Amino acid sequence: MKKKSSLIIIVLLLFHTSVIKAQEKNTIETSVAMMAKIGACWSPSFSPDGETVAFISNMNGVPQIWTIPREGGWPTLITSLDDPIGSVAWSPSGKWLSFSMAPGGGMNQQIYIIRPDGSEIRLLTDGGNETNRLGNWTSDGRKLMMSSNRRLSTAMDAYLVDMENMKLELISKSKGIGSFSDITTDGKYAILNRLESRGSNDLFLIETQTGQEKIVTDHKGPGTFFGQFSSSEREIYVGFNKNRNLVAFGKIKITKKGKPGPIEILVERSDAELENFKLNNDATLAALIWNVSGRNELTFFDLQKNQVIKNTISLPSEIVRGIDFSKNGKWIAVELSGATTPRDIWILNTETYQFRQLTFSPHAGVDLKTLIAPRLVHFSAHDGLKLTGWLYHSQSSYEPGPIVLSFHGGPEGQERPRFRSDYQALLAQGVSILAPNVRGSSGFGKKFVNLDNGELRFNGIKDIKSCVEYVISSGIANPQRIGIMGGSYGGYMVLAGLAYYPDLISVGANLFGVVNFETFFANTEPWMAAISTIEYGDPVTQKDLLKSLSPIHMVDQVRAPTIVLHGANDTNVPVVEAEQVVENLKKRGVPVEYILFPDEGHGFRKTINRIRSTSSIVNWFVKYL
Repeated sequence: MKKKSSLIIIVLLLFHTSVIKAQEKNTIETSVAMMAKIGACWSPSFSPDGETVAFISNMNGVPQIWTIPREGGWPTLITSLDDPIGSVAWSPSGKWLSFSMAPGGGMNQQIYIIRPDGSEIRLLTDGGNETNRLGNWTSDGRKLMMSSNRRLSTAMDAYLVDMENMKLELISKSKGIGSFSDITTDGKYAILNRLESRGSNDLFLIETQTGQEKIVTDHKGPGTFFGQFSSSEREIYVGFNKNRNLVAFGKIKITKKGKPGPIEILVERSDAELENFKLNNDATLAALIWNVSGRNELTFFDLQKNQVIKNTISLPSEIVRGIDFSKNGKWIAVELSGATTPRDIWILNTETYQFRQLTFSPHAGVDLKTLIAPRLVHFSAHDGLKLTGWLYHSQSSYEPGPIVLSFHGGPEGQERPRFRSDYQALLAQGVSILAPNVRGSSGFGKKFVNLDNGELRFNGIKDIKSCVEYVISSGIANPQRIGIMGGSYGGYMVLAGLAYYPDLISVGANLFGVVNFETFFANTEPWMAAISTIEYGDPVTQKDLLKSLSPIHMVDQVRAPTIVLHGANDTNVPVVEAEQVVENLKKRGVPVEYILFPDEGHGFRKTINRIRSTSSIVNWFVKYL
């Protein structure tokens, strides 16, 4: 009888334990799902009368076009399509909204127009496999700027779409990627931005009728340039880093014969570089967005008086994007976001410099005040190079504890304090995050962003070890509980870290990452391959270098459990990159999980897929860390 009672007690205890574990798992799943469901609003565009703002939001599960009164109110859904929409722009005539949409979330974006009431949707591009990019409207709203590789798969040319006959007119053929930055009021001249190699572009002055062009920013080596015409259209305002390390704000005068002069510096900073700028409708005021180690600062420059008129504006969040002036210049619609604040549209009054929140992205079940903001940390690489990172410190009582190193894409991207549902979900489970900006990251000047080109990439891989050493030496991380994650080029860093440092990293999450440069160059978009040879290496003349840089050839060193997530429609980093990792790890008996999203491309845009990807990543790290 005593043995029977003991057995019953054991069974009850086991049952109770299994119930508790199931409840804990359900609690994690629920909390992660709520975090992943947090919405976003972006790409604001004013109607011509300034009374309404069009924007993109994923409030209904897939990024679509919405409109909302400038004074606030209930947003109106304009499109209800199956595929995600990337951006939207209101025509100056008020008759159309232009937008880009990628079938299945891939890179082959198509350009559409639709009436502001949601009627008469029209496809302007061919709807095939070519890549198209949406540009701005001309000032009269009669033509739409865009670029496309419809002529040649290895290059993107600049086109104008005539709204009267809906025909595409080829204006400029390019080697690399060509796109319009601006067009004069009479339509005779345009500024063309041409990127022939990642890390270096130039601006050209184009006669739209003849196609004749003159280079505006002739330079040697790497360079970054972007620009807009002045009110007289005899000058071009530019962001530039010619003969300097950090991007500054300047001006180029154009002679009566159409010859560009030297760049005159208007505003420069030693602690930040110009990320973007936007002119108001009559080109009398410039809004300047500065990048300060990843955070943004917004200043205003009077183009008539040639002076800064508002040097410090208090921002509600850390990141500023998507600025659009109302036609009368009284208001600015802008996208703001931060580590603890989702992407939303705000209205800035240009007279009082006061912000008012216009959209409120849903965050049901999540108290934003409980989210964890990062702090900027500094540490040294193996060769003494100064590196930075954003450290999200979990509120767990265990320290040193588990941590995940998260690497951004690009490689010329930048880790910034923006909202990440996966970060916050991991933090809620007691896992800290270090999101570093290793060499090759943008935002820190021309020299730093080019420190990983070609053979220098080996130093970039060594930066992974420097990150590990920092989190251990600072007492944050348990050496046995360090994970690594990243998407796109960040996925490359994941497999490189797992292969080069198998004794330092315990678990990995590879999201649509490059792992084999030979298969990447053979299968990616031809135009992407064409501009990537200086960044990575030439697949024709530098085969051995690319092979030695490809972590797939060291996959036999990987011992850490690895989860791989990829979109089936990814044409940037084709799915073959994921398949060869999964196949190799399975053969060797390394724990691996593979999740393929059939309706996604390069990144996961649909809410249902974002929930699944975030939940899978969090569960993976919780399980192995």
